[in-house]
Amino acid sequence: MSAKERTPTVAAACIGQAQSLAGLVDYSDDSIVSKTILDKQAGTLTLFAFDAGQKLSEHTAPYDAVVQVVDGRGGFTVGGRDVEVSAGQVLIMPGNVPHAVNAVERFKMLLIMVRA
Repeated sequence: MSAKERTPTVAAACIGQAQSLAGLVDYSDDSIVSKTILDKQAGTLTLFAFDAGQKLSEHTAPYDAVVQVVDGRGGFTVGGRDVEVSAGQVLIMPGNVPHAVNAVERFKMLLIMVRA
């Protein structure tokens, strides 16, 4: 059995049992870490851990996306408007609207991409 087969996926760790979202992805210095929970035709669930100062430059996606911050706080620009989102809060980023992410401090978020 390979190491990959012995290491459960994030999705497998969540099936039929409760998990802490923040505990499913670790911070890494000077990096953005992502872990896909689900990738289906209807959409994706991806966890991100941003180290302070990390950014995703402005871009667009063809689908609506929901961000739920699960640890810390992050800065977002959606359609030219800046907004700060803290743990426990959600933000909707409409499809085809430019958006960017700025880690004002270390933070973790769940990104729910809806492909419908």
